[in-house]
Amino acid sequence: MKKFEEVKSLVAALEADADKFYNKGNSAAGTRVRKGMQDLKNLAQAIRLEVQDTKNKA
Repeated sequence: MKKFEEVKSLVAALEADADKFYNKGNSAAGTRVRKGMQDLKNLAQAIRLEVQDTKNKA
């Protein structure tokens, strides 16, 4: 559950940069959003593996 909380906090942290990129055209914010989305993808993959492992052990 800890990793799921990390996903939620990461998405919340990216919200300001996404707003700056999409509404104000700030390209540096876009770079931060892309990096954050990559981190989110990696975290989601880790959660998927953890869930699969837990499911298989049951």
